Amino acid sequence: MRKSSAKKRPLLPDPRFNDQMVTRFINNMMLSGKKELAQRVFYNAIDIVDQKSEEESGIEVFRKALNNVMPSVEVKARRVGGSTFQIPIEVHPERKIALGMKWMIRYARSRNEKSMAEKLAAEVLAASKNEGSSVKKKEDMHKMAEANKAFAHFRAR
Repeated sequence: MRKSSAKKRPLLPDPRFNDQMVTRFINNMMLSGKKELAQRVFYNAIDIVDQKSEEESGIEVFRKALNNVMPSVEVKARRVGGSTFQIPIEVHPERKIALGMKWMIRYARSRNEKSMAEKLAAEVLAASKNEGSSVKKKEDMHKMAEANKAFAHFRAR
């Protein structure tokens, strides 16, 4: 495909919550095509979150956590006259979601709880309270963009 970009395929909503965002998260979490295992881990994690949070349902806490993790600006390296500058750029809405999901999954995997469901539940709870590694990653990215605001005029036209 030289000229056109690939068409965006519609995702089927997941069976339990009837939500496309959940399907997308499960697809990102899946390893080696084992979707059923990824679904089981995700639903167990949501059940754990449901038990631990009093006022909101597990899926609401998950949505809130994902919103807290999604970045609004990022930096991209650009060469200008022999030197490389980190240029702050606003993040496209689709990429926001993708980055937020990737970070939540990565930092959930690196946690110290017993099972992956417990790790994911802990990361979701932490992110919903605006704490945890994935939220720290977003804040670091925002700080980097703020520090390099002076180079914003190099942005690609």
